Amino acid sequence: MMTGKRKRVRKAVLPVAGLGTRFLPATKAMPKEMLPVVDKPLIQYAVEECIGSGIENIIFVTGRRKNAIEDHFDSVPELEQFLEERGKTKQAKMVREVSGGLHFSYTRQSEALGLGHAVLTARELVGDEPFAVLLGDVIMDGNIPATRSLVEIYEATGVGAIAVEEVPRERLHFYGIVDAVPEKKKNRWGERLLRIKDLVEKPEPEKAPSNLGVTGRYVLPPEIFDYLEKTEPGAGGEIQLTDGLRKLAGNKQQGLYAWVYDGKTHDAGDKLGFLKATVEIALKNSEFGAEFRIYLQGLKL
Repeated sequence: MMTGKRKRVRKAVLPVAGLGTRFLPATKAMPKEMLPVVDKPLIQYAVEECIGSGIENIIFVTGRRKNAIEDHFDSVPELEQFLEERGKTKQAKMVREVSGGLHFSYTRQSEALGLGHAVLTARELVGDEPFAVLLGDVIMDGNIPATRSLVEIYEATGVGAIAVEEVPRERLHFYGIVDAVPEKKKNRWGERLLRIKDLVEKPEPEKAPSNLGVTGRYVLPPEIFDYLEKTEPGAGGEIQLTDGLRKLAGNKQQGLYAWVYDGKTHDAGDKLGFLKATVEIALKNSEFGAEFRIYLQGLKL
């Protein structure tokens, strides 16, 4: 149960400062996060997950050439009026609801110094509160928003939690992998809630402690900032979030949970993953999904 001292998770940090080099030349002038997946920009899926998780404030950690993200979530009364006057009320409502009533803040990551550094950049805006972190190029497709489940775990236990999923052996070296054991205390998440002993960044399959990979959703206590601030830069001068998470997990008074996600994860951070996400989400579209499925089945490949 929540105590009077335990703060509610109201804020989310979305790091979007990357250059998107894997999508060149499409991202030469457009942020990767604004590439459309069916009918919405990639980043909007993460924002909608925040809306469905009770988040009130979103903090974008941006970089150069990211103004399109700010514009997308800003209000555009002249466009709404234009659509209303022409009887396009559905489109006007769609434009109006893009931001979902959330409050948006923006801070710059001056150099690409790793995910840990990006999260640390948001420290002043987060303040002394627990917060979520969502990687914008990962789409979590499930009945319940992944971040909402992590928020519920934190608010019930006071312990930070990260989402993990089972990863094929041949792909373990692309993920941060957790070394975790079942939570002994009785809880409503059962075997899907694990206590993290350690994390290993992109291990070789034979050295991996498990097949559970970190998926890009986190709910963390503000103490993570202290750990990140003391983390030495690693390869390429980057500060890795994983190093901060290891220190948090190793603190017996705090600890860190892994929650095994049971939905579908789309890693849209590269071209192939982006295409797979587009196809699978398009197939679920109520307007044209059935027709699109027929089209795919008829392709002579």
